[in-house]
Amino acid sequence: MALSKHVNPEHLIRESHDKKSHFHGFTKANLDQIQHTYGARYGTNPIPKYRIASKGLDAASTYQIIHDELSLDGSPVLNLASFVHTWMPPEADKLFQENVSKNLIDSDEYPATQAIHTRCVSILADMWHAPSAKGAIGTATTGSSEAIQLGGLAMKKIWQAKRKAAGKSIHEPGPNIVMGANAQVALEKFARYFEVECRLVPVSAESHYRLDAKKAMEYVDENTIGIYVILGSTYTGHYEPVKEISDLLDEYEAKTGIYVPIHVDAASGGFIAPFATPKLQWDFNLPRVVSINTSGHKFGLSYVGVGWVVWRDKAHLPKELIFELHYLGSVEYSFSLNFSRPAAPIIAQYFNFIHLGFEGYRAVALNDLKNARLLSRALEASKYYTVLSDIHRKISSTLGAVKGAVVSDDEDPEAYHSGLPVVSFRFSDAFREKHPDIEQRWIQTLLRAKGWIVPNYELPPSLDQIQILRVVVKESMTEVLIDQFVADLIEITESLAHPGSATHGLNALDRAQRKGSRAEQHVGALEKGAAGKATGTFARPC
Repeated sequence: MALSKHVNPEHLIRESHDKKSHFHGFTKANLDQIQHTYGARYGTNPIPKYRIASKGLDAASTYQIIHDELSLDGSPVLNLASFVHTWMPPEADKLFQENVSKNLIDSDEYPATQAIHTRCVSILADMWHAPSAKGAIGTATTGSSEAIQLGGLAMKKIWQAKRKAAGKSIHEPGPNIVMGANAQVALEKFARYFEVECRLVPVSAESHYRLDAKKAMEYVDENTIGIYVILGSTYTGHYEPVKEISDLLDEYEAKTGIYVPIHVDAASGGFIAPFATPKLQWDFNLPRVVSINTSGHKFGLSYVGVGWVVWRDKAHLPKELIFELHYLGSVEYSFSLNFSRPAAPIIAQYFNFIHLGFEGYRAVALNDLKNARLLSRALEASKYYTVLSDIHRKISSTLGAVKGAVVSDDEDPEAYHSGLPVVSFRFSDAFREKHPDIEQRWIQTLLRAKGWIVPNYELPPSLDQIQILRVVVKESMTEVLIDQFVADLIEITESLAHPGSATHGLNALDRAQRKGSRAEQHVGALEKGAAGKATGTFARPC
């Protein structure tokens, strides 16, 4: 979004009141007020928007004001952009509410909660085949973003210790970490925040828009603290080849003597792969995998606010990163980027482990994948779209032979390319050739008008000329909703393509305005090159 602003809607509202408001001459504070619906009925005064009121409102009125304003948010069920889970059974809601005030860090006051936290770590370690679930070590986090930082920090500290022991510098040329250019922003945050060179490996259609194992080896050297391997790319849902990378690193170590570990970012795949494709080799079964993170609030099916990071054993989590605390009434140990954190999301995670069990999680994962395959086939059958994700393509067939083809469903997920229940798609070449003037970004806008939230964005560098639309198929995305979504999408697409339709006119008018008003739009905007260079991940420095 440009930084220049031609029309200020708040200014229009302020100047349109019966009695005009103003800015305080000395403090420049905005004294605008919120005029809420129920003010006249209950005799309450307007409340300021950007400063705290001198007197508060009663709880009922306060609730109604905020409740009504939040009704402008989108519907979580129709939000197909987010991986975050938004529904749990009423019993889980009750548990969550009962424990909403608990602070996980205070284990002396909440020992039962801390015991549940420990059990969750052990369950995950066992699920991911740690050599010993009791010997593994891990912690809850606020999400995968924090967990990734912790996993990276552990690898960096181990690399530094080895360099010092060998009498080598840890500063020149300094540490680096390797990841695909498709990496989510949290991975690059680690490199930027903790002063590690970020080596982004270009992705391609041939690498299925994910990290290319052989190409990644070109970026590895003695200063590489590790490789981030993603089990479920946020762009297309593809799993990166953990086993292949592990094997190549084994060969590299045999030739050079240089050991490079793997941290698996399983933010989404950590709760899909163990249940849908248990034969897939990606976890602690591979000795080179030293740590794994996941998000409980994604396909772990818990409410937002819980992630996890687990190390295969204590040897891979340096003691210097663990803090011993004595001031909460007992001796406690902490390894996190923040101190206090709510306990309720961890309790919700444990509820799912007990309530669903292996078979329950498997049933949800298989149903999500089945619905994602259904949507993928419907999109390609329309001939308007090409699907970039591969979960609907059978492994037994070559990719080229099945691309665009409608194949029969099969309940066995092992018959298909493994990946997340994510459907990434774009206009087909035939549609673009026939309608070169239609811009794909209008699909996002017009779907939003019907309530659907579907992002349209570019692929990583070298492929950033390609825009994709992406749908995350979660438990709430039922076959009924898929049917309605496809109907709405086809209606919008055909309306855009029809020369006499109003939506086609919107597209044409937008193109004409942007083409004819470039000089005007430049006034007040930033010069080209004034912002930081984009790096290829979701990070956009500014």
